Formats: sequence, structure tokens, C-alpha cells
Amino acid sequence: MDTIECMMTRRSIRKYTDRSVDDGVVKQLLQVAMAAPSSANEQPWQFVVIRDREILSQASKIHTFSYMLDQAALAILVCEDPTFEVNTGRGPLDCSAATMNILLAAHALGLGAVWVGIFPVQERIEKEGAYLVYLRTLYP
Repeated sequence: MDTIECMMTRRSIRKYTDRSVDDGVVKQLLQVAMAAPSSANEQPWQFVVIRDREILSQASKIHTFSYMLDQAALAILVCEDPTFEVNTGRGPLDCSAATMNILLAAHALGLGAVWVGIFPVQERIEKEGAYLVYLRTLYP
């Protein structure tokens, strides 16, 4: 699939099969995410790959529009790390570019994916922030 075709045919997928996603594919998705452009090349992102069924189920209860995580083989949580921020306020833009790269690569690799947004909705930021603290207790 060429780049333009990939961009024009990508769509949000909210129903998934029980097919697992190979570690090599996940690595590719993370590599393309890290290849995204970022302001001053600051790369202010951190990625959390979530495969644990229980955690995916809990996440679907935290975020109103993430019900599809109950079926998903995995989720990649793209987080801004403000300690890398050189140009204040650019981190969300940089993380958005990384997220778009993940979505396009997933489509090109034959995977279904959807972007579930958290930022800039304050209620979601607070809930997801608490969820990240919970994840860190499970996976320090």
C-alpha cells in the first residue's frame, strides 16, 4: 500500500477479532511513533504498551469512549513527558504526530486501530493520570 492510499483509506476501527499482535509488529509501531516529527526534536513522548486483559477492561471503564478496549489485543498509551519539553506547549502536538504515525502504520500492517483522546478534557486527564499511577504500581 502506498502512502497516499494508506492515508486515504485509514479509518477508526472499534470492533476487533481475537487475533494477537506479534511483538515484532508492536516494535514496528513504536519505531514509527518515535520517528514522528517533534518541536526542536524534543521527542517528549513515553509509550505504554498494555496487553493485560484486566487492565484493558479497567481502562474501558475509566474513559467513556474506550469501550472497545474490552476486545482489543493491546493498547498503546501515548503520554507526554513534560521534562523533555523545550518549547512550552508543543508536547501535545508532538504526541499527536506520534499517535497518527501509529494509526497509519497499524493500517498499513493490516491492523484495526482507533484514537481515543484524553487531552485536553480535564476530567479525562485527571482520571487517566490516576490510572497511570495505578499502572506504575503494577509495572514499576
